[in-house]
Amino acid sequence: MMPWNTTVRADGETRTLSFVHTHRQDSTTITFRRNGQYDEQALNQLNWFLRDWRNDKPARMDPRLFDILWEVYRESGSRQPIHIISSYRSPETNSALRRRSSGVAENSQHMLGKAMDIRLPDVPTERLREIAMRMQYGGVGYYASSDFVHVDTGNVRAWPRMSQQQLARLFPSGNTAHLPANGKPLPGYEQARTQIAARNAALATQASAGGGSIGTLLANVFGRKTPAQQPAPVQEPTVVASVARAEIKAQPVPLPPQRPQDAVTQTANIEAPLPPARIALAPASPSKALASFEPILGFDVKAAVKSLFEPKTALLDTGFSSGTLDDLSHTRFTGPVTKPLPRLEQEPSPLGMWAKAG
Repeated sequence: MMPWNTTVRADGETRTLSFVHTHRQDSTTITFRRNGQYDEQALNQLNWFLRDWRNDKPARMDPRLFDILWEVYRESGSRQPIHIISSYRSPETNSALRRRSSGVAENSQHMLGKAMDIRLPDVPTERLREIAMRMQYGGVGYYASSDFVHVDTGNVRAWPRMSQQQLARLFPSGNTAHLPANGKPLPGYEQARTQIAARNAALATQASAGGGSIGTLLANVFGRKTPAQQPAPVQEPTVVASVARAEIKAQPVPLPPQRPQDAVTQTANIEAPLPPARIALAPASPSKALASFEPILGFDVKAAVKSLFEPKTALLDTGFSSGTLDDLSHTRFTGPVTKPLPRLEQEPSPLGMWAKAG
């Protein structure tokens, strides 16, 4: 069996995967790499095929996951399509599964498009687990009772953990980042962590750039050189599926409905309404006599004080009313104004009396 850190020549390589979805009962064969480069159209087809089967919501899958599955499949020697138990899982589905089982992670790699649960009909699940762990590309979960293996592109880990003896048999050199059940790492643990960190960083950078050869990346990390080749023109990926081709294409995102043209025109021609005119209050009733006062010719303090207690002036209604709607209520206010001062009669002067008499 090929060691996990052996450089694989992938320059000019064409990689194809065949899947059978165990829940939808459909299948497909898609070439996702051509001449060492990712085929974007093929990746979009895989994104749709690996959608959440409960609500048909797709997501962008991590292309590194397809490289891992391709290498695991090649190492296994299987001649059957990969059976998919679970792939992308929407947040709604993940929440529903968490309510039913404590074994579902809150931030599952399935929600990120970085995980798949698979089985190979002609390969024992235990052996499939060992192959995936030896690759040390990410997480490996072993579900013997359900007969499938979880594979993701996250940190290198495995569950349930092997015993110290099992892990030593799987990695005789001790060069592994996997931990045994007792938590004591094998002798090459630190060296493996350093190599894996460098390799995975290079793989992530290349995958985010939209292509590149995984074999070339491994060669660069571990110091081996491979001759560069010019990429050939990208061809249409070959897809063989039990469902129609249109069913495995990503559905276009619907655009928001447009307003009818006539409605837009009518709206444009409508003038903005003017603010309502201020309502003028009705004038005071003409039948109501208003008090009038002659100008005060003088001021008498005693007379002013006396007027405050004079019934004729204390209860005098002047007919005051508000002329604006800006007050706190719409009830018209009427009431007495400031008390008027009484009129003072001037004493006739002696000269005036003589003049009048004359």
